[in-house]
Amino acid sequence: MTLTLPAPAKINLFLHITGRRPDGYHCLQTLFALLDQADSLTFEPSESLTLRCDDPSLPCDESNLILKAAAALRKHTGCTLGARITLHKRLPMGGGVGGGSSDAATTLLGLNQLWALGLSLDTLSEIGLTLGADVPVFVKGQSAWAEGVGEKITPVSLPDAYFLVVHPQIHVSTARIFGDRELTRDTPISKLPASLEAVLTRDFHNDCEAVAKRHFPEIGKTLDWLRQHAGNSRMTGTGACCFARLTGSQQGQQLLQQLPQHWTGFVARSRNTSPLHEALARFRETQNSGESAQTD
Repeated sequence: MTLTLPAPAKINLFLHITGRRPDGYHCLQTLFALLDQADSLTFEPSESLTLRCDDPSLPCDESNLILKAAAALRKHTGCTLGARITLHKRLPMGGGVGGGSSDAATTLLGLNQLWALGLSLDTLSEIGLTLGADVPVFVKGQSAWAEGVGEKITPVSLPDAYFLVVHPQIHVSTARIFGDRELTRDTPISKLPASLEAVLTRDFHNDCEAVAKRHFPEIGKTLDWLRQHAGNSRMTGTGACCFARLTGSQQGQQLLQQLPQHWTGFVARSRNTSPLHEALARFRETQNSGESAQTD
């Protein structure tokens, strides 16, 4: 059995830091929008556990979150099965669009299917939280309002929207941003906004943006460019990617042609239900149809 699944991107429509816990973790409020742009992972049965990637700059050893997710799943279940995992990398690394966390979540769901473990989404989310604060939202597979360190997730229904996501070709360290002494850590707690338009007003923002622009001036240039060409912009996560809401995909394609040469970007549509969950549902439907045909 070969299973190929997407690992979708996300953007943080806003990111407020409302406090800091005694253990050093930050208390957050954010609104995750899942996108239809994605990495792709293929899982095949194997006696050992291996990872290959078409991006030579990405390490494929035990430091990779994909293999960490597989190891965590094995440890939780006692499973000794292997898998040959192939990653087709499309999302920028260190970009704040959830690439590594999404890859980890897809690995948890993919191997849960491949190894027939039967774990629930809640259990997989608990395992995912040990790998990173963003992993559970990808496991749950819905655009969501998140609080705590990101583990308190409330699914939301967002209107259809297109976004231009621009990567200024720099790598931002999350630890460096959260470790900055000048990072705002006392933003007042907000209520779930009534609309997407409300989220994109000045009352909501990204607390990491000012620190990121100071450390990485290219982020400020990216935000300025987006504001000039699309009228609004915001950084996602701890950066480096920045995004703007579009009137439609055609506007995004036109802006992609105008990007400064050293930047990259993509146009994506927001999705309330993750493309990962949709792909898994189609796979299971195909499997069930095949079993029914054999029975008949």
